[in-house]
Amino acid sequence: MDILLVASAFNSLSQRVYAELSDRGHRVDVVLASHGTDAVLAAVREARPELIVAPMLRTALPEEVWREHTCLIVHPGPPGDRGPSSLDWAIAEGAARWGVTVLQAEAGMDAGDVWAAVSFPVPPVGKSDLYRGEVADAASAAVLLAVQRYADGAFKPQPQSDPGIRVVWRDFFRQERRGIDWENDSTETVLEKLRAADSQPGVLDEVLGREVFLHGGHAEDRLRGAPGEVLATRAGAVCRATRDGAVWILELRPRKSSGDPAPFRRPAASVLAGFPAPPGTDRGTSGAERSNRLPVSAVPLELPPDRRTFTDIRYRRQGAVGFLDFSFPGGAMNTDHCRRLLDAYRYALARPTPVLVLGGSRDFFSNGIHLGVIEASADPAAESRANLDAMNDLVEAVLRTTDRLVVAALGGNAAAGGVMLALAADEVWCREGAVLNPHYRRMGLYGSEYWTYTLPRRVGAETAGRLTGEALPVSAATAARIGLVDRPVPVPPQGFTSEVARMAAELADAPDLASRVAAKAAALMADEERRPLADHRRDELARMHAVFFDPQAPYHALRSAFVRKLPHGSARPLATGGAR
Repeated sequence: MDILLVASAFNSLSQRVYAELSDRGHRVDVVLASHGTDAVLAAVREARPELIVAPMLRTALPEEVWREHTCLIVHPGPPGDRGPSSLDWAIAEGAARWGVTVLQAEAGMDAGDVWAAVSFPVPPVGKSDLYRGEVADAASAAVLLAVQRYADGAFKPQPQSDPGIRVVWRDFFRQERRGIDWENDSTETVLEKLRAADSQPGVLDEVLGREVFLHGGHAEDRLRGAPGEVLATRAGAVCRATRDGAVWILELRPRKSSGDPAPFRRPAASVLAGFPAPPGTDRGTSGAERSNRLPVSAVPLELPPDRRTFTDIRYRRQGAVGFLDFSFPGGAMNTDHCRRLLDAYRYALARPTPVLVLGGSRDFFSNGIHLGVIEASADPAAESRANLDAMNDLVEAVLRTTDRLVVAALGGNAAAGGVMLALAADEVWCREGAVLNPHYRRMGLYGSEYWTYTLPRRVGAETAGRLTGEALPVSAATAARIGLVDRPVPVPPQGFTSEVARMAAELADAPDLASRVAAKAAALMADEERRPLADHRRDELARMHAVFFDPQAPYHALRSAFVRKLPHGSARPLATGGAR
């Protein structure tokens, strides 16, 4: 069928629905509702779709659209649930199971007939992680079922007036409900509030005299202080005391002000360091100096399994397999992340394991360089270059590992340099629900991280050119079909880590392991003779640096709009990408 996706943003769920519908032979186009009603109406007139699907919509569809076309709305709640904050309520109320409903658009919000519904378990993770994991799995299954039912023509959707459906209206989850009472809230209560607000809208709070939104939360089992006190920093995060413990806050977002009407999230410690001294205080109370006074709380890479604390990089060993786990907010890797991960990688190489697994956790693998940190930098061009150089150093280290097999285990989505980091490994294992974006063009960049070597090596020059030129999301199934991924892993998000451990142990026991390691060393030597890795890096960086240091390059405006979540580019994001 000809299907038009209407979405407020071409986010992870919209991309997954696009990719999986395309995999099944549907001709899919996309229009962004954030560009206004006229853009939606124009897209409907031009595309003349047989069906309209809205996987993520913050505003109502125009009445003339849903009256004249069948429009299926994806609602992140079970049948009968209504309101704009369904997931927030589910997490805040401790729901053990939740659901996704595909319903037909009509005048009443979330009140249309039900075409499909799929339930899922709710693990103790942040809302954004849940959204990209269990919610996305359920939404994808529900959309595919609803589309098939519509295509068959015999299915009659279930009215919500049916006695079997209990209608519940849930109000918008306001900041008044999210606020943390540091004197009285337990650590678990604080974590629940942070999880329900991640990544939007965050929890509004005051830190060092400034209003900020808190994003991300991890329990701390050792540090203690007066409730609300900022105790320490680690890897860009800050630790704050609760009445019975402490929590790590990973990112902060300043509240809107006349000086910055669209502030964005970035590492908490860097936001605190940027606060000016309050009026009437001496210079020594500036945010930079106050944050610099905080002790740095370090933890070892091989952290004991019984510790409850925050660490974004961890190494563990199980028999003949080493696991280098890493998880950065939003999958973005700034210069410091890359350098610390490279140090950890070298640490892992010093351990005698014939197999090394990178990643292996649920949610994002990596999305490449950290556009938020770059945007906040005093010199974005220089920070872009430093970040990219650090990312390249990490990828090169993986490419030059010839004494063992390296596996990249993608429990969630990856994009741009994050995909290329995975491709530097010998094998790529990818959870079936992940979406890959192996391209850079939508940010106005040529790309780096040795992609001109690794991508054609895996999929061939023609397919590499198509992937980077069309700049479309790729499902895990398609990635496996074209050679981008070696092994799709058909498990739910919570089962990925244990399944990867089982697969890695099996790989380490394989009788041909030693011969494969020897073969990879010989292959790298042969590739270097044809064209040294240094040549790929030099040529890629020359093109990237030319963009970084050109103030008129589209990259700068695209980066700013992206991190601030402002509309940019075309209302038809796939119009020049060959979507149809």
